[in-house]
Amino acid sequence: MPEKYKIPISVLVIIHTVDARVLLIERTDEEGAATGYWQSVTGSLETPNEALSDTAIREVMEETGINALHPDCQLTDWGLKNIYDIYPQWRYRYALGVCRNEEHVFGLCVPANTAVVLSPSEHVAYQWLPYLIAADICSSGSNAEAVLMLPKFLNALALCSKDARK
Repeated sequence: MPEKYKIPISVLVIIHTVDARVLLIERTDEEGAATGYWQSVTGSLETPNEALSDTAIREVMEETGINALHPDCQLTDWGLKNIYDIYPQWRYRYALGVCRNEEHVFGLCVPANTAVVLSPSEHVAYQWLPYLIAADICSSGSNAEAVLMLPKFLNALALCSKDARK
């Protein structure tokens, strides 16, 4: 039984480069072994009042060592929300009766040479992949769907960059 229950509101952060390469990280089990479960960065709010963007920034740093606030990085709220059933084996982390999670999707555009330092208690491996391959490898359907939307958001980033240069 956890000391503090997880809040059933989370973020999914698709970390990517401008050439549509996506960072996937392999989850560990509770003993620290590889699971074959590949995902983007995810994490729940720590407090009910924590801003979603703050959750995204914190989780990216905790899981990958990437500073989302670095001037060469661009964090974008994609305005997407997924609601899904929490797997039964993970429900003990939530208050009694909580069985659904609300997930908010963000993108984080990073330079191609961005270093990754995994949290060994959460992840054992990482890989940068072209977005179509990454979508095929994602273990979560909502994660795969978000990765497939990357070109749409890359186009929006490019337009914003052009507007900023004017």
